[in-house]
Amino acid sequence: MKNKPLTVDELWQLERIGNPSLAPDGAQAVAAVSRYSMADNKSQSALWLFSTLGGDARALTACGDKDGQPRWSPRGDRIAFIAKREQQGAKDEVPQLYLIAPDGGEAQRAATVATGVEAFRWCPDGKRLLFVSWVWPGLKGDKAQAKRAQEFKERKETGYATSEAQYRFWDHQLPLERVPHLHLLELGRDGSAGRVRDLFEGTPYEIRRADPDADCFDVSPDGKRVVFTFDPAPEKRIDNRFALAEMDIKSGRVSVIARDADWDFSAPRYSPDGERVAFIASHQGRKHTMPGHVAVWYRDEERWEVLSDAWDHDVQAPLAWEDDGLALLLRAEQRGRQHLWRFDLPDRRAEVVVAGGTVQAFDKAAGTLVTLADAADHPGRLHAHLPGDAPQRIEGLNDTLLARHAFGRVEEVWLKGAATAEGVEPDDVQMWLVYPPDFDPKKKYPLLHLIHGGPHTAFGDGWHYRWNTQVFAAQGYVVACVNYHGSSGFGYAFLDSITHRWGQLETVDVEAATDWLLKKPWADKRRVFASGGSYGGFMVAWMNGHVPAGRYAAYICHAGCFDWTGMFADDAYTWHAKELGAWYWDDMARIHSQSPHAAADAMTTPTLVVHGALDYRVPDAQGLAYYNTLKARGIDSRLLWFPDENHWVLKPRNSKQWYGEFFGWLSRHDPGPAKARKR
Repeated sequence: MKNKPLTVDELWQLERIGNPSLAPDGAQAVAAVSRYSMADNKSQSALWLFSTLGGDARALTACGDKDGQPRWSPRGDRIAFIAKREQQGAKDEVPQLYLIAPDGGEAQRAATVATGVEAFRWCPDGKRLLFVSWVWPGLKGDKAQAKRAQEFKERKETGYATSEAQYRFWDHQLPLERVPHLHLLELGRDGSAGRVRDLFEGTPYEIRRADPDADCFDVSPDGKRVVFTFDPAPEKRIDNRFALAEMDIKSGRVSVIARDADWDFSAPRYSPDGERVAFIASHQGRKHTMPGHVAVWYRDEERWEVLSDAWDHDVQAPLAWEDDGLALLLRAEQRGRQHLWRFDLPDRRAEVVVAGGTVQAFDKAAGTLVTLADAADHPGRLHAHLPGDAPQRIEGLNDTLLARHAFGRVEEVWLKGAATAEGVEPDDVQMWLVYPPDFDPKKKYPLLHLIHGGPHTAFGDGWHYRWNTQVFAAQGYVVACVNYHGSSGFGYAFLDSITHRWGQLETVDVEAATDWLLKKPWADKRRVFASGGSYGGFMVAWMNGHVPAGRYAAYICHAGCFDWTGMFADDAYTWHAKELGAWYWDDMARIHSQSPHAAADAMTTPTLVVHGALDYRVPDAQGLAYYNTLKARGIDSRLLWFPDENHWVLKPRNSKQWYGEFFGWLSRHDPGPAKARKR
């Protein structure tokens, strides 16, 4: 083989490109580029400029460690971004908003906000910005907020006392006694630090508490109004249904423009004329798994309607209006790929603009479209799509490194999986296969299932740094990724089919895939393994108690759900009854019928259990309970526990350890290749 397979070390040498933002004339894009050091166990991100008309990419910033979320100003004279830096003797303790000219120079802090900056948008005049900051809602003015922030920093107590239903998310406690407000920053005439005003001060409004971002609000084209989503319920919960409101920036008057007890609204965007607002609407009153649809609010009629309900796709934020106001650009999954679509509003028809792989992000200005997309055989790449021209790569940051490596062939196959009801034909199920780079069909190969999480996500044609199929295949495994029942991108009925009966249809699908694989002459029947993370971890724990012993040589369970009663400690506990069909105190038998721990007496397969202490989506007690159960039953098992990782493994050295333990466990339980047979 000419080039060597990709290893974990080279995986972490790849540069990772963030979401692009286009200049108003479409000639340049700016994006954050992250680089990782295995030696230092750190990452650094800087802003880069990419020409859409030809020319080399160049670094714009170099002084910060975490420059991110860049957005070009409407005038094209400045780029705003969020960072923590040291400037003029003042070191940022929380992220702040910075401005830099596109031709370089020193970035300037736009304002010093004691409570920090989460996300932002430019106002159309290029003189003002809107941003999100977590504040103490009972205080008035910047000085009071700054004083309270200093007092909180200097406190000696460490306890977190709350009466809130939603108090932590993913890997962090929500800021104690604070809520996310929208702020207006008016820049100084010379571009110097400007004046900040809390638009929500003295009102009951706030942006969502679960990772508030720039998709939660938008500024009208005339710069006079802001539309935002808010939770109208007195008690804030992660599964509440959000409404839309519009504020007059000058007067502070707020009007609720769209609210329905059965619908959840998100990602509002003004039309080019400001007379409509496009947003994503999900009919949560019907069921919690309902997809997001394109909806539009009409100012002149003061009404809203859903436009894409006949299109069986789940619409993802952000939405972007075309200049003529007749169509929206959006992303949506379809059969294991994520495309960029144009949704025509008058015809209510969607067409693919840029096909995946996986389109991760996009922006459009002056007729030029730029996309960030990856696939199973390459990391994220930037392309410019100019009218009438073929797409053009506008960067080659990773090309030299990738050229040194061989990659495995990626194949999409379909097989018969589970039937959703008695007397119904089995559904077709998609499976991605990634072969070792030097695959020879005359030889025997071990099989490795990677079972995705969610459950309502999918293994797509995309590049994954935490579970990289090319790195797994480079170890000599034929890697199988099954998009089992419940996966997204295959229609709503397929996605919702597992609700209230988790584990059942999915296991049939994975087992059908194993049967399909074992019929191949190159498959080694003694060397079959299954691994998964999150819901995929639930799946391998479930399979350990429900699949005959000996079917798989070993399992690997990363951040897996083990006991649905104990899982009530997670950050999404209010969804449990919707997902499982009952609260555990109302119907314990039903909960146990979907819980891996209830079949512990049937578990026999060796398992590596991996978990992080900062995982609040699947608390680490789940992994520890599973590991302890296996140990108590005398089953060969091993625990990899990270005190400083969340639901994922994000640090370079921890990731290397993770892959090392992963491959070491497989090797330990691999009986070795079968002896060659005459053919």
